[in-house]
Amino acid sequence: MAANSPEILHDFSPMIRVYKDGRVERLLGKDIVAASVDPETGTESKDVQISPELNISARLYLPKKAQQDKKLPLLVYFHGGGFVVESAFSPPYHTHLNAVAAEAGVVAISINYRLAPEHPLPTAYEDSWIAVKWVASHSNGQGPEVWLRDYVDFDSVFFGGDSAGGNLAHNMALRVGLEKLDGINLDGIFLNCPYFWGKEAIGIELKNLEMKAYVEVLWHYVHPKSAGVDDPLMNPVMEPNLSRLGCKRVLVYVAEKDILKERGWLYKEALEKSEWGGDVEVVEVAGENHVFNLFFPKGENALSLLKKLAAFINKNDV
Repeated sequence: MAANSPEILHDFSPMIRVYKDGRVERLLGKDIVAASVDPETGTESKDVQISPELNISARLYLPKKAQQDKKLPLLVYFHGGGFVVESAFSPPYHTHLNAVAAEAGVVAISINYRLAPEHPLPTAYEDSWIAVKWVASHSNGQGPEVWLRDYVDFDSVFFGGDSAGGNLAHNMALRVGLEKLDGINLDGIFLNCPYFWGKEAIGIELKNLEMKAYVEVLWHYVHPKSAGVDDPLMNPVMEPNLSRLGCKRVLVYVAEKDILKERGWLYKEALEKSEWGGDVEVVEVAGENHVFNLFFPKGENALSLLKKLAAFINKNDV
């Protein structure tokens, strides 16, 4: 082993490796792309600081069709990556949100929260809530960001995310329901292959106990103060206030080959069993794996997801 490669403490490939000397090696999600005007969609993007002292920032997306005299819905997006990799500036998310803004005619803001292990959970949840409150501060025509002030209909706000970002979107919606947030109406949430889990294996999880162990060890690593994977942050079925989710419309995507798919279906079941009283739809995509649309954005199933999300936001049928 090379001198600069000390013994590995945790190997969470394909995301990160942690060495006994404390070094963290990120194996993916390190690439970034600059904000720009996207030549394909015409969507314009720019980066904003939300809390410079905490290093919380975001990328904003404005569709080509935006006009100040017609306010648009807002999608607050949380990226995935197991709470340990990726950023709001990663190429797959930049491509995805350029396309979402154009297809759905929405303003989008992709939140760049701090990552574990340098910032263990619940930091990502707290950073995301700070960002949500910062967004809401623009609803009365105040706030520092002109695109939010001039173009957004704060009566039509959506949260969305993939994988760990889907987990964040759910938990932020729950917090809206529990704490109330002046100035915005949370119309719905979109969870793409959400990163939920639980101590008791179900369905296809029973056939992959190695992955079950991986998820549980990773969760303990990123949230060392958590009691485990039945923590309501990770397992919404265990959330006593699930019925107070702060919106009445939920769209969940799961992929047939994704080990997390059982949890997406269980989430729907738990919402329906609670006294929540909203509408939840799960779409299972045959033949696909985890967050397939980010890896193959031009694929037929990715384009179908895009249209479905646009219809969900604009309350149209597909």
